Amino acid sequence: MRAFIFPGQGSQALGMGSALAEASAVAREVFQEVDDALGDNLFRLMREGPEDALTLTENAQPAIMANAIATLRVLEREGQVRLADKAAFVAGHSLGEYGALCAAGALDLATTARLLRLRGRAMQAAVPPGVGAMAALLGATLDQALAIADAAAEGEVCAIANDNAVGQVVLSGHKGAIERAVAICRDHGVKKAMLLPVSAPFHCSLMQPAANAMAEALAQAQLSAPLVPLYANVLAAPIADPDAIRARLVDQVTGMVRWRESVIAMADAGVAQFIEFGAKVLGSMNKRTVEPDTISIVTMADIEAVATVL
Repeated sequence: MRAFIFPGQGSQALGMGSALAEASAVAREVFQEVDDALGDNLFRLMREGPEDALTLTENAQPAIMANAIATLRVLEREGQVRLADKAAFVAGHSLGEYGALCAAGALDLATTARLLRLRGRAMQAAVPPGVGAMAALLGATLDQALAIADAAAEGEVCAIANDNAVGQVVLSGHKGAIERAVAICRDHGVKKAMLLPVSAPFHCSLMQPAANAMAEALAQAQLSAPLVPLYANVLAAPIADPDAIRARLVDQVTGMVRWRESVIAMADAGVAQFIEFGAKVLGSMNKRTVEPDTISIVTMADIEAVATVL
Protein backbone atom coordinates (compact mmCIF):
# COMPACT_ATOMS: atom_id res chain seq x y z
CA MET A 1 0.00 0.00 0.00
CA ARG A 2 1.11 3.53 -0.79
CA ALA A 3 0.00 7.04 0.12
CA PHE A 4 0.48 9.98 -2.23
CA ILE A 5 1.32 13.08 -0.17
CA PHE A 6 1.52 16.79 -0.93
CA PRO A 7 3.67 19.48 0.75
CA GLY A 8 2.63 22.70 2.44
CA GLN A 9 3.82 26.28 2.73
CA GLY A 10 7.54 26.77 3.07
CA SER A 11 8.32 24.31 0.29
CA GLN A 12 8.24 27.03 -2.38
CA ALA A 13 11.52 27.91 -4.12
CA LEU A 14 12.44 30.30 -6.88
CA GLY A 15 12.61 28.40 -10.17
CA MET A 16 10.16 25.72 -9.03
CA GLY A 17 8.62 23.86 -11.94
CA SER A 18 10.87 25.45 -14.58
CA ALA A 19 12.90 22.38 -15.51
CA LEU A 20 9.82 20.17 -15.47
CA ALA A 21 7.96 22.56 -17.79
CA GLU A 22 10.91 22.58 -20.19
CA ALA A 23 10.88 18.78 -20.26
CA SER A 24 7.14 18.12 -20.45
CA ALA A 25 4.17 19.60 -22.27
CA VAL A 26 1.97 18.03 -19.60
CA ALA A 27 3.57 20.20 -16.91
CA ARG A 28 3.23 23.30 -19.09
CA GLU A 29 -0.49 22.59 -19.48
CA VAL A 30 -0.90 22.48 -15.69
CA PHE A 31 0.87 25.79 -15.14
CA GLN A 32 -1.09 27.44 -17.96
CA GLU A 33 -4.40 26.20 -16.54
CA VAL A 34 -3.53 27.64 -13.13
CA ASP A 35 -2.52 30.96 -14.70
CA ASP A 36 -5.80 31.07 -16.61
CA ALA A 37 -7.81 30.27 -13.48
CA LEU A 38 -6.12 33.03 -11.47
CA GLY A 39 -5.99 35.58 -14.27
CA ASP A 40 -2.30 36.29 -13.77
CA ASN A 41 1.12 34.89 -14.62
CA LEU A 42 1.90 32.87 -11.50
CA PHE A 43 4.22 30.54 -13.37
CA ARG A 44 6.42 33.44 -14.48
CA LEU A 45 6.64 34.48 -10.82
CA MET A 46 7.60 30.89 -9.92
CA ARG A 47 10.33 30.90 -12.58
CA GLU A 48 11.70 34.40 -12.28
CA GLY A 49 10.58 35.87 -8.98
CA PRO A 50 11.05 38.18 -7.24
CA GLU A 51 11.38 35.72 -4.39
CA ASP A 52 9.64 37.94 -1.84
CA ALA A 53 6.56 38.03 -4.07
CA LEU A 54 6.59 34.24 -4.46
CA THR A 55 6.81 33.90 -0.68
CA LEU A 56 3.61 35.91 -0.18
CA THR A 57 0.99 33.51 1.12
CA GLU A 58 -1.47 34.31 -1.66
CA ASN A 59 1.14 33.28 -4.26
CA ALA A 60 2.99 30.54 -2.42
CA GLN A 61 -0.12 28.45 -1.78
CA PRO A 62 -1.34 28.07 -5.38
CA ALA A 63 2.27 27.84 -6.62
CA ILE A 64 3.12 24.91 -4.36
CA MET A 65 -0.07 23.14 -5.38
CA ALA A 66 0.52 23.76 -9.09
CA ASN A 67 4.05 22.40 -8.90
CA ALA A 68 2.92 19.27 -7.06
CA ILE A 69 0.03 18.60 -9.46
CA ALA A 70 2.28 19.15 -12.46
CA THR A 71 4.66 16.53 -11.09
CA LEU A 72 1.82 14.09 -10.48
CA ARG A 73 0.27 14.59 -13.92
CA VAL A 74 3.58 14.03 -15.70
CA LEU A 75 3.94 10.77 -13.76
CA GLU A 76 0.37 9.78 -14.61
CA ARG A 77 0.37 10.63 -18.31
CA GLU A 78 3.97 10.04 -19.35
CA GLY A 79 4.70 7.30 -16.81
CA GLN A 80 1.32 5.59 -17.32
CA VAL A 81 0.65 5.57 -13.56
CA ARG A 82 -2.91 5.97 -12.26
CA LEU A 83 -3.34 7.30 -8.74
CA ALA A 84 -6.39 5.12 -8.13
CA ASP A 85 -4.35 2.02 -8.98
CA LYS A 86 -1.22 2.89 -7.02
CA ALA A 87 -2.36 4.83 -3.94
CA ALA A 88 -4.59 3.70 -1.09
CA PHE A 89 -4.77 7.18 0.44
CA VAL A 90 -3.87 10.80 -0.22
CA ALA A 91 -2.82 13.38 2.34
CA GLY A 92 -1.39 16.88 2.36
CA HIS A 93 0.26 19.15 4.88
CA SER A 94 -2.03 22.16 5.47
CA LEU A 95 -2.55 23.70 2.00
CA GLY A 96 -1.29 20.35 0.68
CA GLU A 97 -4.73 18.92 1.44
CA TYR A 98 -6.03 20.91 -1.51
CA GLY A 99 -3.37 19.41 -3.76
CA ALA A 100 -4.22 15.96 -2.45
CA LEU A 101 -7.91 16.48 -3.21
CA CYS A 102 -7.13 17.78 -6.70
CA ALA A 103 -4.89 14.79 -7.32
CA ALA A 104 -7.66 12.43 -6.22
CA GLY A 105 -10.25 14.06 -8.46
CA ALA A 106 -12.32 15.69 -5.71
CA LEU A 107 -11.52 19.22 -6.93
CA ASP A 108 -10.67 20.33 -10.44
CA LEU A 109 -7.42 22.21 -10.93
CA ALA A 110 -8.92 25.63 -11.64
CA THR A 111 -11.14 25.48 -8.56
CA THR A 112 -8.21 24.35 -6.43
CA ALA A 113 -6.07 27.27 -7.60
CA ARG A 114 -8.81 29.82 -6.93
CA LEU A 115 -9.55 28.39 -3.48
CA LEU A 116 -5.87 28.56 -2.53
CA ARG A 117 -5.52 32.13 -3.79
CA LEU A 118 -8.51 33.07 -1.61
CA ARG A 119 -7.18 31.03 1.31
CA GLY A 120 -3.80 32.72 1.13
CA ARG A 121 -5.29 36.19 1.02
CA ALA A 122 -7.77 35.46 3.80
CA MET A 123 -5.11 34.01 6.09
CA GLN A 124 -2.82 36.99 5.52
CA ALA A 125 -5.64 39.46 6.16
CA ALA A 126 -6.95 37.73 9.30
CA VAL A 127 -4.33 39.21 11.63
CA PRO A 128 -2.62 42.63 11.33
CA PRO A 129 1.15 42.53 10.74
CA GLY A 130 3.13 42.24 13.95
CA VAL A 131 0.26 40.90 16.06
CA GLY A 132 0.98 37.20 15.65
CA ALA A 133 3.97 34.87 15.49
CA MET A 134 4.95 31.22 15.23
CA ALA A 135 7.79 29.24 16.79
CA ALA A 136 9.24 25.78 16.33
CA LEU A 137 10.00 23.67 19.38
CA LEU A 138 12.76 21.24 18.44
CA GLY A 139 13.01 18.00 20.38
CA ALA A 140 9.69 18.63 22.11
CA THR A 141 7.00 16.05 22.70
CA LEU A 142 3.37 17.00 22.18
CA ASP A 143 2.81 17.01 25.96
CA GLN A 144 5.78 19.33 26.50
CA ALA A 145 4.52 21.67 23.80
CA LEU A 146 1.06 21.75 25.35
CA ALA A 147 2.53 22.59 28.75
CA ILE A 148 4.65 25.39 27.27
CA ALA A 149 1.68 26.81 25.37
CA ASP A 150 -0.49 26.79 28.50
CA ALA A 151 2.21 28.45 30.61
CA ALA A 152 3.01 31.12 28.02
CA ALA A 153 -0.54 32.13 27.08
CA GLU A 154 -1.31 34.50 29.98
CA GLY A 155 -4.70 35.30 28.48
CA GLU A 156 -3.45 35.47 24.90
CA VAL A 157 -3.63 32.83 22.16
CA CYS A 158 -0.80 30.29 22.26
CA ALA A 159 -1.63 26.98 20.62
CA ILE A 160 -0.07 24.06 18.80
CA ALA A 161 -0.28 24.71 15.07
CA ASN A 162 1.66 21.75 13.73
CA ASP A 163 2.58 18.39 15.21
CA ASN A 164 4.92 17.63 12.32
CA ALA A 165 7.11 14.79 13.48
CA VAL A 166 8.67 13.21 16.52
CA GLY A 167 10.52 16.13 18.13
CA GLN A 168 9.11 18.84 15.86
CA VAL A 169 6.14 20.85 17.12
CA VAL A 170 5.15 24.37 16.05
CA LEU A 171 3.30 26.93 18.18
CA SER A 172 1.15 29.79 16.88
CA GLY A 173 -0.62 32.75 18.46
CA HIS A 174 -0.13 36.28 19.73
CA LYS A 175 3.43 37.52 19.34
CA GLY A 176 3.93 38.17 23.05
CA ALA A 177 2.72 34.70 24.00
CA ILE A 178 4.93 33.01 21.41
CA GLU A 179 7.95 34.99 22.59
CA ARG A 180 7.22 33.91 26.16
CA ALA A 181 6.99 30.30 24.99
CA VAL A 182 10.42 30.53 23.40
CA ALA A 183 11.83 32.04 26.59
CA ILE A 184 10.52 29.31 28.89
CA CYS A 185 11.13 26.25 26.71
CA ARG A 186 14.23 25.16 28.66
CA ASP A 187 12.23 25.20 31.88
CA HIS A 188 10.05 22.51 30.33
CA GLY A 189 12.90 20.32 29.12
CA VAL A 190 12.99 21.56 25.52
CA LYS A 191 16.50 22.55 24.52
CA LYS A 192 15.74 24.69 21.48
CA ALA A 193 12.95 26.93 20.28
CA MET A 194 13.06 29.42 17.45
CA LEU A 195 10.75 32.05 16.04
CA LEU A 196 9.76 31.34 12.45
CA PRO A 197 9.91 33.90 9.62
CA VAL A 198 6.20 33.79 8.80
CA SER A 199 3.79 36.55 7.91
CA ALA A 200 0.87 35.43 10.08
CA PRO A 201 0.04 33.03 12.96
CA PHE A 202 -1.40 30.11 11.01
CA HIS A 203 -3.48 27.25 12.45
CA CYS A 204 -4.73 28.92 15.60
CA SER A 205 -7.95 30.67 16.63
CA LEU A 206 -6.65 34.03 15.36
CA MET A 207 -7.32 32.64 11.87
CA GLN A 208 -11.10 32.49 12.44
CA PRO A 209 -11.85 35.25 9.89
CA ALA A 210 -10.02 33.17 7.27
CA ALA A 211 -11.95 30.07 8.31
CA ASN A 212 -15.20 31.99 7.81
CA ALA A 213 -14.09 33.06 4.33
CA MET A 214 -13.19 29.47 3.40
CA ALA A 215 -16.48 28.15 4.73
CA GLU A 216 -18.33 30.48 2.36
CA ALA A 217 -16.10 29.65 -0.60
CA LEU A 218 -16.16 25.90 -0.05
CA ALA A 219 -19.94 25.90 0.26
CA GLN A 220 -20.06 27.16 -3.33
CA ALA A 221 -17.29 24.93 -4.70
CA GLN A 222 -17.94 21.76 -6.66
CA LEU A 223 -16.36 19.00 -4.59
CA SER A 224 -16.74 15.28 -5.34
CA ALA A 225 -15.78 12.15 -3.44
CA PRO A 226 -12.05 11.51 -3.96
CA LEU A 227 -10.87 8.43 -5.83
CA VAL A 228 -9.18 7.30 -2.59
CA PRO A 229 -9.76 8.56 0.97
CA LEU A 230 -8.06 11.67 2.29
CA TYR A 231 -6.27 11.52 5.64
CA ALA A 232 -7.50 14.81 7.10
CA ASN A 233 -5.06 17.03 8.99
CA VAL A 234 -7.39 17.76 11.88
CA LEU A 235 -8.55 14.15 12.31
CA ALA A 236 -5.47 12.08 11.48
CA ALA A 237 -8.07 9.73 9.99
CA PRO A 238 -9.45 9.00 6.51
CA ILE A 239 -12.56 10.66 5.10
CA ALA A 240 -14.22 10.53 1.69
CA ASP A 241 -17.63 12.19 2.06
CA PRO A 242 -17.62 15.59 0.28
CA ASP A 243 -19.51 17.38 3.06
CA ALA A 244 -17.13 15.99 5.67
CA ILE A 245 -14.17 17.11 3.58
CA ARG A 246 -15.58 20.63 3.27
CA ALA A 247 -16.02 20.85 7.03
CA ARG A 248 -12.53 19.59 7.77
CA LEU A 249 -10.96 22.02 5.28
CA VAL A 250 -12.62 24.83 7.23
CA ASP A 251 -11.54 23.35 10.56
CA GLN A 252 -7.90 23.08 9.51
CA VAL A 253 -7.56 26.85 9.04
CA THR A 254 -7.72 27.28 12.82
CA GLY A 255 -6.93 23.69 13.85
CA MET A 256 -3.77 21.73 14.47
CA VAL A 257 -2.06 19.95 11.58
CA ARG A 258 -1.74 16.45 13.01
CA TRP A 259 0.87 15.26 10.53
CA ARG A 260 2.82 13.01 12.90
CA GLU A 261 -0.35 11.19 13.92
CA SER A 262 -1.50 11.00 10.30
CA VAL A 263 1.61 9.26 9.00
CA ILE A 264 1.56 6.88 11.97
CA ALA A 265 -2.09 6.10 11.28
CA MET A 266 -1.42 5.49 7.59
CA ALA A 267 1.51 3.22 8.41
CA ASP A 268 -0.67 1.33 10.91
CA ALA A 269 -3.30 0.98 8.17
CA GLY A 270 -0.76 -0.79 5.98
CA VAL A 271 0.97 2.00 4.02
CA ALA A 272 4.45 0.73 3.22
CA GLN A 273 5.60 3.69 1.10
CA PHE A 274 4.86 7.41 0.85
CA ILE A 275 5.27 9.29 -2.43
CA GLU A 276 5.75 13.06 -2.05
CA PHE A 277 5.06 15.29 -5.05
CA GLY A 278 6.79 18.56 -5.89
CA ALA A 279 9.17 18.94 -2.94
CA LYS A 280 11.50 17.15 -0.55
CA VAL A 281 10.04 18.32 2.73
CA LEU A 282 7.60 15.73 4.06
CA GLY A 283 10.10 12.92 3.58
CA SER A 284 12.49 14.41 6.12
CA MET A 285 9.66 14.75 8.64
CA ASN A 286 8.28 11.28 7.99
CA LYS A 287 11.58 9.50 8.57
CA ARG A 288 11.65 10.89 12.11
CA THR A 289 8.30 9.27 12.81
CA VAL A 290 7.66 6.05 10.85
CA GLU A 291 9.59 3.22 9.24
CA PRO A 292 8.06 3.31 5.72
CA ASP A 293 10.20 5.24 3.25
CA THR A 294 9.14 8.45 1.54
CA ILE A 295 10.15 8.91 -2.08
CA SER A 296 10.12 12.59 -3.04
CA ILE A 297 9.50 13.42 -6.72
CA VAL A 298 10.65 16.78 -8.04
CA THR A 299 12.56 16.34 -11.30
CA MET A 300 11.90 14.52 -14.58
CA ALA A 301 14.59 12.03 -13.56
CA ASP A 302 12.70 11.39 -10.31
CA ILE A 303 9.49 10.78 -12.26
CA GLU A 304 11.17 8.37 -14.67
CA ALA A 305 12.77 6.46 -11.82
CA VAL A 306 9.53 6.14 -9.86
CA ALA A 307 7.51 5.15 -12.93
CA THR A 308 9.70 2.09 -13.39
CA VAL A 309 8.99 0.76 -9.88
CA LEU A 310 5.33 1.66 -9.32
